[in-house]
Amino acid sequence: MFTSASRKPPSRLWSHQETADFLQIPAATLHQLNHKRTGPRSYKVGRHRRYDPTEVMAWLESRASDAA
Repeated sequence: MFTSASRKPPSRLWSHQETADFLQIPAATLHQLNHKRTGPRSYKVGRHRRYDPTEVMAWLESRASDAA
């Protein structure tokens, strides 16, 4: 979660489709990851999901095959 002392806010949040495109997975797969609570952290803004790119990258790094 963003706190002013920890880091600056992202320049903009990614949409659900932009995040799926970045991860090179179908949007439906990202939806299932959200439903199972195993995907990158997302925020509900109205009826839309938004993703912080830095959190998506952190999630991706934690999924690396050499991660501890």
